[in-house]
Amino acid sequence: MSTAAPHPHLTVVPDQPAAPLEGVVVAKTGAVEKTGRPAWLEAAVDHVKANSGYAPLVGRGYRRLGAHWLDRYHDDYPEMIAAARRELREAPASEHKDLKKLVRGHRSDYRRHRLLHAGVTGAWTLAGGAGITAGTITGGLWVDLAAGLGAYLYGIWQGAGDDPQSADTPNTDMRPAPLIIEPAAGPAGEEALLAALVKAGIITAAERPETRIIGGIHPEGPGWTATIELPEGMKAIEATSKAGELASALRKKGMQIEFKPDTSEAGHEGMVTLWVGDNPNPHAGPKVYSQLIHADRWHFWRDGIPLGGDARLSRQTLNLIWSSILIGGLQDYGKTYLARLIAAAAALDPTVRIIVITGKKGPDWAPLKQIAHRYIAGSDPDTIREIFTEMNTVIGDMQERGDELERLFEKEPHRVPEGKITPELADNGMGPVIVFVEELQELLGGAAVTKMPLPDDDSENPRLVSAKPLLVDLFGRFNRAARYVLGMGVYITQRPDSTSVPTELREVCVKRASFRTKSRESSEMVLGDMAVAAGASPHALLESSKGVFVLEEGAEDGHRTLRGDVIDLPDFVKICERGKQLRLAENKLTGDALRLHERQAAADEGRAFVARCLHVMNDLQVDRIRTETLADALHLTVGELKTQMSAAGVPDPSGIGPTDGLQNPRGYKRETLASA
Repeated sequence: MSTAAPHPHLTVVPDQPAAPLEGVVVAKTGAVEKTGRPAWLEAAVDHVKANSGYAPLVGRGYRRLGAHWLDRYHDDYPEMIAAARRELREAPASEHKDLKKLVRGHRSDYRRHRLLHAGVTGAWTLAGGAGITAGTITGGLWVDLAAGLGAYLYGIWQGAGDDPQSADTPNTDMRPAPLIIEPAAGPAGEEALLAALVKAGIITAAERPETRIIGGIHPEGPGWTATIELPEGMKAIEATSKAGELASALRKKGMQIEFKPDTSEAGHEGMVTLWVGDNPNPHAGPKVYSQLIHADRWHFWRDGIPLGGDARLSRQTLNLIWSSILIGGLQDYGKTYLARLIAAAAALDPTVRIIVITGKKGPDWAPLKQIAHRYIAGSDPDTIREIFTEMNTVIGDMQERGDELERLFEKEPHRVPEGKITPELADNGMGPVIVFVEELQELLGGAAVTKMPLPDDDSENPRLVSAKPLLVDLFGRFNRAARYVLGMGVYITQRPDSTSVPTELREVCVKRASFRTKSRESSEMVLGDMAVAAGASPHALLESSKGVFVLEEGAEDGHRTLRGDVIDLPDFVKICERGKQLRLAENKLTGDALRLHERQAAADEGRAFVARCLHVMNDLQVDRIRTETLADALHLTVGELKTQMSAAGVPDPSGIGPTDGLQNPRGYKRETLASA
């Protein structure tokens, strides 16, 4: 229902006077006699006087006309452009090209629309102005009065009636409306939020007047947000270290709030951002399957790794170029699924070389055998030594790549403008090299009981020491030496403690991700002290938070709490099969994967050959056949037949009993070929 006040309308009083009411003194008696005007005209004049000559309606009418003109001038284009730009900011990099084209198209249409609208307006204005000017010149005073009266009445007509912007009309203002939150759900306003900051011990009551809510409290996604400027001298990281206390003061779960330093351009060291979700478990919901499942190909460098969504329902991407990542947390909360997203994006880019080192055998990483340059599984001493050999080889390859990059810079510096590998060089033989280290705690445990000489001990009888610190140093050296030549490490561990996550390895992983942990100390083991002090709190995740993790990206990027997309094992197998075909098509299948492919191809060829031999026996309706007879049927010499049989895994010819009138000639039996 409209809340606008009703506006008076002109009424006409009938000629006949109403019967006098007994006991009522009529104030206007004798009005006709005093003025000489009829009663209906007197009533009309009184009505006009009572409503200020309808001047408010005239002003209102022309304001409406101006607003209508402005609305037609914009015609929703600003909203469409803003929506397209929001979609561009939230979309994955692979969609940016089309969305930028959409934004440019909206802007171009908007310019054309404004020109057309302004042209039409100008034409009508010229026509009206010319008519009024001509009437004024030729018609004199009465024409001017008539034109003025017409304009006045037109304004009254436009201003009459209810205002279309009533209470039940949606607000078209693009700015977010101030948030009013029920007391049970959170602060009822800025003062209540300031009170919560005091209760959480973030500020004192005396500092409350110095604390400001910049821009007010407003909705964002399924929750509300505020930017808080702390009192002078207080650092943002001091405030965010009390995220748990603030959640308690707001009567929220820890995972329901995001409390971080403001790293935007408008922020400073004493400014923080707070987001509070409406849902006690803001990451709850059905599985979201990764877009990589249906991607034919992926550009690891340009498109990054699609991870999943945050609590505000926006999609998030990880860019791993120039960095390594450590993934930790309790068992069965999704660490392998997160690493699998990275592996899937790498598998679908044939320029990426993949090396897999896993502390235990199993199906989780087996699909990568089809494309991995090296695949090493286990944690026994022999496997640990094999890992040392492989990692030293990889580090040597990365150092050679650095030498080649230096030579290229000396000859063609324009191809290496920043001294680092470019996307063009990556597409031409210097692609990313990713080492996946799964079950890090098992590998370190195996290394602890493996004895090896120190790397620089060249004596005849070197002293043997535990391989654990040597392995930690080896992984760290790879991260440091390979970073600027596109070497990346992905380390996954399920026991976040000081033995399974050595500080020296964590510190050379620029990015870190932690699933649920049992304590703040365990969170610090994975993410680092500074990240947890800045509000990162995987220890606040719920037992039901499967697939939810805190990603710390370091530097200005800070941390994000995300719910990862899902790639189940059967889908991962198909992704790896597509990755293998991409590498075969571009001659980029190498190492263990190439050797496995060659063995599989030879086995397929052998099976096909044995099937041809069985087909010959079926045609002859026999269950045993002499070597010479089979060779003739296949148009081969006996020597060629034996060679192909041997390659197919068929034993050499043996006695087959009475056949073709011979007592015991040599040849092949059906069951021998069938078993092969």
